[in-house]
Amino acid sequence: MTREISIGNFMIGGNRPLVLIAGPCVIENEAATLHHAERLMTICNGLSIPLIFKASYDKANRTSINAYRGPGLREGLAILRKVKESLGVPVISDVHSIEQIAPAAEVLDVLQIPAFLCRQTDLLSAAARSGRVINVKKGQFLAPWDMKNVAGKIAASGNENIILTERGASFGYNNLVVDMRSFPVMRATGYPVVFDATHSVQLPGGQGDSSGGQREFVEYLSRAAVATGIDGVFMEVHEDPDKAFCDGPNSIPLNELPLLLKTLKAVDSAVKLRVPA
Repeated sequence: MTREISIGNFMIGGNRPLVLIAGPCVIENEAATLHHAERLMTICNGLSIPLIFKASYDKANRTSINAYRGPGLREGLAILRKVKESLGVPVISDVHSIEQIAPAAEVLDVLQIPAFLCRQTDLLSAAARSGRVINVKKGQFLAPWDMKNVAGKIAASGNENIILTERGASFGYNNLVVDMRSFPVMRATGYPVVFDATHSVQLPGGQGDSSGGQREFVEYLSRAAVATGIDGVFMEVHEDPDKAFCDGPNSIPLNELPLLLKTLKAVDSAVKLRVPA
């Protein structure tokens, strides 16, 4: 059983129902961000699934120097603040440097540490001292049991509001795989675990100057991951993924999300009925 962590008006972890972290990969503009957030709120409210809205103000690790990165820290946080205040939904975004943490923590409910930075001790410690919930993406280069040490760095700075996210492991070139054993291994740390369903089907650098993806496999991997008893699912979604500014090939079309979430909620309910309260 994992610890329970409060985010907004709900809890994640323990034997609580599945939480969804979702939104477009990157903030494209204010109107599109608010539109996607409103659509997600409607879907999740209809299914009684807690939502954390995700969109990046800066994608600092794009494949190409010419790729769109986002509006930047100041403008991006202003847009996320508007989402949070107008819709009453908690928000999450990536932090890439110590300097970003203080302004980000003024707006974000959850600070996300990107996978490539998950072992950066100074970044983890500074994020922990913000007092916000910290979601750490497991590096594609790490074993699941290595995340115990990552969580330990955050906890050592006095913050145990930690979420660990699996996003696949490098398997040869331009490919990722998900080992379902990683979920119970990571949950054994005592912290809630999330499955990043859409980044796990990404093909990093697979299109030469951008990443590819195989969104057709998101449903199957998500069902399997939820069946292990995880605490949440992370998905990048877009109204028209083929026109998304970032990660379109692995994003889920918004109109396909309700049916997928119904399935995942049913699996989650079945599994957690067998877990002692």
